[in-house]
Amino acid sequence: MADEIKPIKRSKELAPLSREHHEGLLLGWKIKQGLKNGTDHKLISQYIQWFWDAELSAHFKKEEQVLAVHLPDENEWVMKMFADHEDIEALIHVNRMIPDEDIFLQIADALNEHIRFEERILFPYAETLIPQKDKETIYDELIKTEQHKDWEQEFWLNK
Repeated sequence: MADEIKPIKRSKELAPLSREHHEGLLLGWKIKQGLKNGTDHKLISQYIQWFWDAELSAHFKKEEQVLAVHLPDENEWVMKMFADHEDIEALIHVNRMIPDEDIFLQIADALNEHIRFEERILFPYAETLIPQKDKETIYDELIKTEQHKDWEQEFWLNK
């Protein structure tokens, strides 16, 4: 099985961001499951907004204000990260006004592609470029997180 995809080994210092990426991938899965289950679009839209407010906006800030400051400003991958964040945030704002299946799918797909890019390209680049002492500083900032209350309406489960 030469084409087998091996799990990515993340450094301890960037692992908190990768764990949050898992939650972002779950958002996309939950959106798609909710649509399959015929969940009311208003509920899916509310969940997307809750996730943005409770998790995703803070995650983007960490990447931009904690990680990116240790990377070259003009690097194409750093610029892509910022552009992706802007595009996803714009979709989230459209969702706030127009709870629509097409917007939901655009959010799910954009988030999936963005997370895959960061995990496969940006983070490995950062891990090789950033000195260990700075990675430890990043880690100290990343572990200062707030706990949020969970969303209670599990519309993504097939009941």
